[in-house]
Amino acid sequence: MRKQLKDFMEAIGKDAIAVIPAAHEVTKSYDTEFKFHQDPDFYYLTGFPEPDAIAVINPSDKKNPFTLFVRPRDPLMETWYGRREGVDGAKKNYGADRAFSIERFAKELPKLLNGNEKLYYRFGRDNQLDQTILQYLSGQRYRRLKTAYPPHTIIDPTLIIGEMRLHKDEVEVEYMQKAGDIAAEAHILAMQECKSGMNEAQIESIIEHHFRMSGASGAAYNSIIGGGDNATILHYVENNMPLKDGDLLLVDAGCNYKGYASDITRTFPVNGRFTKAQREVYDVVLEVQLECLEATKKGNTVKQRQELSIELLTEGMKKLKLLKGDTKKLIKKKAYEKYYMHGVGHYLGLDVHDAGRYFTEQKAKNSRPFAPGMVLTVEPGLYIPPDDKDAPSKYRGIGIRIEDDILVTEDGNHNLTAKVPKDAEAIEEIMNAGK
Repeated sequence: MRKQLKDFMEAIGKDAIAVIPAAHEVTKSYDTEFKFHQDPDFYYLTGFPEPDAIAVINPSDKKNPFTLFVRPRDPLMETWYGRREGVDGAKKNYGADRAFSIERFAKELPKLLNGNEKLYYRFGRDNQLDQTILQYLSGQRYRRLKTAYPPHTIIDPTLIIGEMRLHKDEVEVEYMQKAGDIAAEAHILAMQECKSGMNEAQIESIIEHHFRMSGASGAAYNSIIGGGDNATILHYVENNMPLKDGDLLLVDAGCNYKGYASDITRTFPVNGRFTKAQREVYDVVLEVQLECLEATKKGNTVKQRQELSIELLTEGMKKLKLLKGDTKKLIKKKAYEKYYMHGVGHYLGLDVHDAGRYFTEQKAKNSRPFAPGMVLTVEPGLYIPPDDKDAPSKYRGIGIRIEDDILVTEDGNHNLTAKVPKDAEAIEEIMNAGK
């Protein structure tokens, strides 16, 4: 049995049962589907990779605490759409104590839930399963059978699983380091291959080709390849414009390795040399990134780090003459949001924006402190619109973000993506080597 599953069973305790569904395939058009992506909570607990499955977890059942309902083996369907684990594979390869065909779930549900006080289940993700569970509960309560004892409390398991996912163990860190290494190598390749006249799509293909050739399952999210003023669009994903001599290129791309994501952003000159104006903005962002990276350590908090990024970037904006006035007053008015409108980072893991609460109390004045095992991004940026008449003309259309993935450790932190340079001189050296 997976350690994650054991820990979850301990967390929900006895007299409780959990029903955790897998994801379903999503239709892309007509009879084709998007590439399947497993529900991360389900995958975290079970490791089972197939769609249309349901895990039933019952710590009180000493004989069969872990039951999987899965798609049955079907030679015809497997000929068309690929192999299935089936009932036997669920037990042999994924540690299920028992397994049934998914068609039997509704029939087995009363026997599974009966006698448990609490049901851990998240409504709103699977409408059909929601209805199956609600019909059972309402039917049992309506009939009021003396032999029926359905759960009287329903609890969303998201909080428990999210807290578990927030703190990575050694194996998870190993996977995330590998994801970081692969993505870092891809970013270096992009720097080496980039030149004016190329298309953003070509840079995207270089990066994602390296992901797959290096053992990653693919991109962890839609890659952002923004040349020129496209870099001022935070989630620019068209990636179809030519790269121009003298422009900057912002590349935000990470890969997925054994389910775990990396998330890196680098910004570099298309022709291999920063202009003076570009370098001035770049150095402001880099200095803030380095200080916020240093602040990502045990005892500090998400809110403190965000406030640090705002203060430092506001000072930087004043230095660049993007803003004028008293720093505290500018922050109070949120004047910085014109050029810096996002958070300085987020949790990272099975999801790019990973599970886990940033505030542990509803009315907390401060966010939770960083703790060993957490992985967070550090990604300050400045985005100066091309039509911003308030900005000095030399900075208009410049968008810069620098992002790394940081593991909080007992004695500080570890940069999982340090292999890809971010110092301006080092970037220029990579881009001009051999030219």
